[in-house]
Amino acid sequence: MPIYNKLVRDHIPDMIRLSGKGYQAEELSDEKYKEEAQKKLQEELNEYLSAETDEEALNELADILELLHALSNQHGASPEKLEEIRKEKARVRGGFDEKRF
Repeated sequence: MPIYNKLVRDHIPDMIRLSGKGYQAEELSDEKYKEEAQKKLQEELNEYLSAETDEEALNELADILELLHALSNQHGASPEKLEEIRKEKARVRGGFDEKRF
């Protein structure tokens, strides 16, 4: 059986169990969880950067967004609060819509 040693989505262990395969999982401390979520975010970013189609890119962006929500919670804020911060920064500084370099 392969060893992955990485953070996985909540339903993955159930999916593995239902497929008849075994697994070992542990619940992480808050500190270790944050560290592993940051590693997973980097993994998903790398997958996004290597995506070859819009569909692949959007799937990876969805994974990144899920991790941003999880990490915002780890920093004491809800995903809604994170969105408020994003909107305020966009209001004051603008977004990236004008594609300026």
